[in-house]
Amino acid sequence: MEVEHYSKGVLLEPFVHQVGGHSCVLRFNDTTICKPLIQREHQFYETLPTEMRKFTPQYEGVVSVSFEEDEDGNLCLIAYPFNGDHGNLETLDNSDCEPKSKLLRWTNKKTVLLENEKISKEWVRQHRKEEKMKSHKLEEEFEWLKKSEVLYYTVEKKGNVSSQFKHHNPWSMKCHQQQLQRMKENAKHRNQYKFILLENLTSRYEVPCVLDLKMGTRQHGDDASEEKKANQIRKCQQSTSAVIGVRVCGMQVYQAGTGQLMFMNKYHGRKLSVQGFKEALYQFFHNGKYLRRELFESVIKKLTELKSVLEKQESYRFYSSSLLIIYDGKERQEVAVDSDPEDLEDLSEESSDESAGAYAYKPTASTVDVRMIDFAHTTCKYYGEDSVVHEGQDTGYVFGLQNLIDIIKEIRDESSE
Repeated sequence: MEVEHYSKGVLLEPFVHQVGGHSCVLRFNDTTICKPLIQREHQFYETLPTEMRKFTPQYEGVVSVSFEEDEDGNLCLIAYPFNGDHGNLETLDNSDCEPKSKLLRWTNKKTVLLENEKISKEWVRQHRKEEKMKSHKLEEEFEWLKKSEVLYYTVEKKGNVSSQFKHHNPWSMKCHQQQLQRMKENAKHRNQYKFILLENLTSRYEVPCVLDLKMGTRQHGDDASEEKKANQIRKCQQSTSAVIGVRVCGMQVYQAGTGQLMFMNKYHGRKLSVQGFKEALYQFFHNGKYLRRELFESVIKKLTELKSVLEKQESYRFYSSSLLIIYDGKERQEVAVDSDPEDLEDLSEESSDESAGAYAYKPTASTVDVRMIDFAHTTCKYYGEDSVVHEGQDTGYVFGLQNLIDIIKEIRDESSE
């Protein structure tokens, strides 16, 4: 699927389901997210082996992102088609790309509301003032959030549960604020940034439960400085990465039993022992009432298939990449309790839109998505310019996958006793 042409800039917002990583991920629209373009990651998506596509987000192109600062000092990020010429944008038309309240257009390098928007300047000024107050409050909370590595938020019974992630996810807001600050500091030198567009893996879920796992026994890339290399080696040695080739990088879970959202960040993940890692996995698959056992066969099947695919990848090294496991915290009542999880998974995928490949099927209570993300330090002999060429499979990543499969099987077997 290619992103449609659009003549007016799209106002980018924090991607509320980002639970790990330091790169800022932004919401482009309901089905698409964007993140700063890193050449190595861009090259990975453009040369991706066919057999790996079902295990990565769908790549949807590149956009140009600009930012403006208003009189109150508030910053906003706006995405445009990547053609280097804002003057030609008015000839394109895609008013359906975003709700009109979120559409902006470029006029003499000023961000203005569309003329047909019936919103008073006073309302805009008040809205920006409120957003600025929220921003300051967030900044004050960041140090506290860093120390509070596992957070619980009680969800209001009234209203949409999924919409409340927007107000509660501390990690996505942290990354968004840091990205704005970096761009503000570079404002005198640069106001055009390339971002890549990727499939929003959480869009098909009503209440996404997301586990971000840092994979492999090594995290530093071949191009890392000695300081960076030493820092990454230390993190691996002091965490489960060195022992089992995988560690928790972030997590969000909706616990229906208590009506709470639980967030775990990477700082907590680094401290976990192997037993602690297993307990975190158990917590991820537990909804506060009971263990979601119907998810196990689906996730084990997909992890095993991914392992088989990666074992055949010659020369690839996925240093510092993550693996996402996603399922819906909102269970589907219409799915029979005694239905076989594997049958449901097959049925769901077989009934998908063939033209969309692995991306179109709708989730049932038992579908789990498994995807690799973050390829800024990925290397392969086909990249050409890399000074270090590796041979064979990424044994550290495959080692982590096998241990992850084994631990999930242990949780499954112990829970059925």
